[in-house]
Amino acid sequence: MPPLSAPDASAPLLELRAVEASYGPFRALFGVSLEIHEGKVLALLGSNGAGKTTVARVCTGLVHPTAGGVLLGGVRIDELRPFRIARLGVVHAPEGRSVFATLSVEENLVLSFRREFGRSGVAPALARAYELFPRLGERRKQVAGTLSGGEQRMLSLARVLVHPPRLLIADELSLGLAPIVVDEVYRTLETVRDAGTTLLIVEQYVGHALAIADEVAVLTKGVVAHRGPAGDADELAEWLLPQA
Repeated sequence: MPPLSAPDASAPLLELRAVEASYGPFRALFGVSLEIHEGKVLALLGSNGAGKTTVARVCTGLVHPTAGGVLLGGVRIDELRPFRIARLGVVHAPEGRSVFATLSVEENLVLSFRREFGRSGVAPALARAYELFPRLGERRKQVAGTLSGGEQRMLSLARVLVHPPRLLIADELSLGLAPIVVDEVYRTLETVRDAGTTLLIVEQYVGHALAIADEVAVLTKGVVAHRGPAGDADELAEWLLPQA
């Protein structure tokens, strides 16, 4: 597929066209085609090992497709390095807790915000972070490594959501978290969505993702098994249950 030279205002914000991807000899994606329009939320569902995280990595340049292409606003991005894709407004919030364990909550945030916003932008960015996640404000002096798993996830999210990105790819945000923390994380995603951010939510737990999504896609063994408007879990059972 030849590269496109200019953005296309009528194109989906994010589009995967017949994407295939591999890890060495292991093929992870088989002709995956998806699209998300500006301001919409797509829930990408499937069991562990279905290929969901590979889709997220392909979209952010961490994995390059072996066939097909990825477009942002009609422009090919699949050959770009991850930092260049990030500069286009694509943020990847991966599973896990990427914090500096020996620094305080506020020191973690200041390091990120000073690099992104400069010294003068740190104070307003901190205020916004504590507005998004009040629990972090209560623990601003606490060493990050002593936070709960959910609080560490909030801290990693706060570092990227203070300035709402154009596209947020949220990968398994609920993994290993208590239900009350998942509720708070998804309330923040709703806030970011309402501010105009387009969301690709990668999940294997269905309820919260469906509550926020406009559309849903189900992956099975690296293939899109279902695409359509977001419904409830019962409507998706025939695609989701065989993967359990």
